[in-house]
Amino acid sequence: MDSVFDKVGRHKKQNLPFVLYRKPNSKTVVGIFQENDHLYFSKNFQEKGFVFAPFHHDNVIVFPLEFSEVKFAAPHFVTSSEDSFNEVVENETEKENFISLVQKGIDAINTGVFNKVVLSRTENVAIPNFDLEVIFERMLQQYPTAFCYCWFHPKIGMWMGATPERLLQAKENKFNTMALAGTQQFLGNDVVFWQNKEREEQEFVTHFIIDNLKNIASEVNVSSPYTTRAGNILHLKTDIEGVLDADSNLKKVVDILHPTPAVCGVPKILAKDFILENEGYEREYYTGFLGEINHDFSTNEIASDLYVNLRCMKIKKQEAQLFMGCGITKSSNPDAEWEETVNKSKTMKRIL
Repeated sequence: MDSVFDKVGRHKKQNLPFVLYRKPNSKTVVGIFQENDHLYFSKNFQEKGFVFAPFHHDNVIVFPLEFSEVKFAAPHFVTSSEDSFNEVVENETEKENFISLVQKGIDAINTGVFNKVVLSRTENVAIPNFDLEVIFERMLQQYPTAFCYCWFHPKIGMWMGATPERLLQAKENKFNTMALAGTQQFLGNDVVFWQNKEREEQEFVTHFIIDNLKNIASEVNVSSPYTTRAGNILHLKTDIEGVLDADSNLKKVVDILHPTPAVCGVPKILAKDFILENEGYEREYYTGFLGEINHDFSTNEIASDLYVNLRCMKIKKQEAQLFMGCGITKSSNPDAEWEETVNKSKTMKRIL
C-alpha cells in the first residue's frame, strides 16, 4: 500500500481530509482524498461520497466524490500476534464510576423509564511511537470480518476503528441491516451458550428495527439469531432485509435506524436523554455511523453501505482515546458489564 500511504503522508502534511477503509472480508483498501479542507455536510443524503456522522447531532460530514481523488490498494500483512498484547492494570476509580453508572441505568429500567439503555466510557492510552501505516495494516490483519477505517479531517481530528456492525446497505429500493447485541469473550469454543440477558438484549434491538421499518418498507425478512465473531468478541446477530416503499428514501431509513437500540436503547428518545445526562462525556462520533453514500467506490454503482462506529478510537497527538459500551437491561450485573467494556477495549489495544 506504499502509494496510498505516500498520498496519506502528503495529505497530512497539507492538512487535507482523507479516509482509508476496507469492507468486511474484502481484499481491497479504498482511499478517498478530499482536494480541499472545507467541511462539507450532507443536506438530504442525496450526495455521492463518504459520510461520517456523530451520535447525537445532525451534522453529517461528507467527503464529496466530486471534490475527491480515489485510490485503491491491497493490504500488506505486518508481523503481529495477539499473544504480544500486554494487559493493562484496571483503574479502580474508573471502574467504580462505571459500575455506579450502570446501576443507575438498571434502577431507571426497574422504575419503568425504559427497557434498555446502552452506557459507555472512555479510556486514554499513550501512543508515543504511533505509526499510522503499521497500526492500520495490523488492524486489517487482525479484524478481517470488520469494517476497518482511518478517517481524518483537520477541523475534526483523526479516528480509527474496526466495527463489526453494519447500519444499512442499500441499492435501488432494496436494503439490508442487522440487529447486533449481546456480548461475550471468544474462548475458542465451537459451541457458544448465551444467557437470558444477552438474548433479551438482542430481542429488544431486533423488534425495534422490524417494528419501525414496517412503516416504510414491505417484504421485511428476518433471520434467526446466530453467533458472529469480531476479533476476541462474540455477538448475537440477526439479519434483516426488505424492500422500500415507493415514497421512502435513504434518509428516512437512516433516521429510523440511527442511533440503533444496540448503541442507544429502547425507547430511543428516553434512553438517549439518559445517556446525554449521565454518561459524563461527549461521545462525538463514537456510535455514530460512517461509510459510502450513493456510490460504491469499487464498482461505481449507485449504492450505500453504512456502518455503526464501534470499536473505535480518536487519535490525539501521542494519545488514543478509546470508547467502549454495553447494553443494560433489568438482568444486567454491573461488575459483568464493566468486564464487557474491558474485553471490548482490547480490540483497539491489540493493534496499538
